[in-house]
Amino acid sequence: MKVAFIGYGSMTRALAGRWAADHDLFIGGRDPDKAAALADDLGDGTAHGDSAAAVAFGEVVVLATPHAAALGVIEGVGPEAFAGKTLVDINNPVPGYADGDFTVATYAGKSLAEALADAAPGAHVVKAFNCCQAKVWEMDPPEFDGRRLVTPLCGDNPEAKQHVAQLIEALGSEPLDFGELKYAHQLECVAGLVIKLLFSSRDPHTVFNLIQPEVKPIA
Repeated sequence: MKVAFIGYGSMTRALAGRWAADHDLFIGGRDPDKAAALADDLGDGTAHGDSAAAVAFGEVVVLATPHAAALGVIEGVGPEAFAGKTLVDINNPVPGYADGDFTVATYAGKSLAEALADAAPGAHVVKAFNCCQAKVWEMDPPEFDGRRLVTPLCGDNPEAKQHVAQLIEALGSEPLDFGELKYAHQLECVAGLVIKLLFSSRDPHTVFNLIQPEVKPIA
């Protein structure tokens, strides 16, 4: 699968580092030097360039910028460039976290993922990977109390969700499809609670996991 990232922070490093061996990767963003540096670190022929080149490359485009920059990426590249792409939104709109306010912002009453879908109507937006800190995605596999991490996702296009589910499974995690993109706001709120815990000096591996006795019985 051709997977492009827009952004070169800790989440990109963690996810791309786990996928580099099995997928064709591209690191893109506004700073070509930062994109090139991360691509070089990842090796395995990882390509790099600007955001427009990343979108052109990827079957799956992971939007890994700060949340405040996400809509600007759509505008800067051009909405039409995202047509037919699986656009993975891993962001969490928690603008006041630095001041101790962990409430989740909305966009005219919608989630960030829905706002991105409105901004790029030809894209197939999937919300995923937003409920854990980057350190969790470095785990191989991500397991807690002997149970695989369950990774929620939601979106309106079944094929796009299948692409993302495959990438989740490649991490050793279990995908859980919560349905349509309208549920993205709930996932963003879960992430807001995790961020609050992390800013309270919790371990970066702190997660909410789904306990499924039908999969692994309770001892």
